[in-house]
Amino acid sequence: MRILFVCLGNICRSPLGEGIMRELVKNENLDWDVASAGTGDWHIGQGPDRRSVAAAKKLGYDISKQRAQQFKHKMFEEYDLILVMDRSNLTNVQGLAKTKEEKEKVKLFLDDDEVPDPYWDDKLFAPVCKQVEDRCKEILKQYSS
Repeated sequence: MRILFVCLGNICRSPLGEGIMRELVKNENLDWDVASAGTGDWHIGQGPDRRSVAAAKKLGYDISKQRAQQFKHKMFEEYDLILVMDRSNLTNVQGLAKTKEEKEKVKLFLDDDEVPDPYWDDKLFAPVCKQVEDRCKEILKQYSS
């Protein structure tokens, strides 16, 4: 399984998805490829937001070594499942799809809901991190059985 998590800048929500899922996959001895990207290019090469790093660390995950990258069309070929954090990301990524198959790879991380962007509110980082952890556990169970 090859999973890509996508948010706007690839510094808050999608690095949480990547880091948490990588650790869960490792603990289950699964050979999955997990990464993250952003739809925007503002943070390419930067590490995750310090608040995401801190929230993840409190739950036992180290995301500090990740580096932001921008979503590119070639990622449709590289990943089986592209999980986006909100409807804006969904629209942007599906808009880059050239085929029905590519478009069908893109799904909201929370199925019918959005992960709130904590960038502008420090108080959102801890609950968003927990929300991402809980959903990653569900996804792991869903796709590993």
